[in-house]
Amino acid sequence: MSSRGRPYRTVDVEGFTVLIGRGDVENDELTFEVAEPDDVWMHVAGGTPGSHVVVRNPEHLDELPRSVILAAASLAAHFSKARRAKTVEVHVCRVSDVSKARGMPPGMVLLARWKRARVSPAAASDAARGVTDQPPR
Repeated sequence: MSSRGRPYRTVDVEGFTVLIGRGDVENDELTFEVAEPDDVWMHVAGGTPGSHVVVRNPEHLDELPRSVILAAASLAAHFSKARRAKTVEVHVCRVSDVSKARGMPPGMVLLARWKRARVSPAAASDAARGVTDQPPR
């Protein structure tokens, strides 16, 4: 799978485009340059290294379908160091609630508010097979 120069991978979940960061610097680019304020942002909790995951929300919905949130959270767990765990807690919030203090290392962020989703990284295996390097439609 070639990177083709983009800081993220893409997968479609029930018609929603999910973007998955590739590394610390790419996570920052995805979160702060590619994502829009109403998009939904996810990352494994507890300081575990992993990809930032963004679910596009072009319709500016107040809430995305729970099934989409859980599938994307499973992808966040799958693309992290916690991928072998039975269950993983994932932080879920709007991109507008994600910030970065000056001097913070790449990939590290601050969250103003978030919800938690408890998911299995193994649940992402089907969706992860659909991950591509193609730009979102």
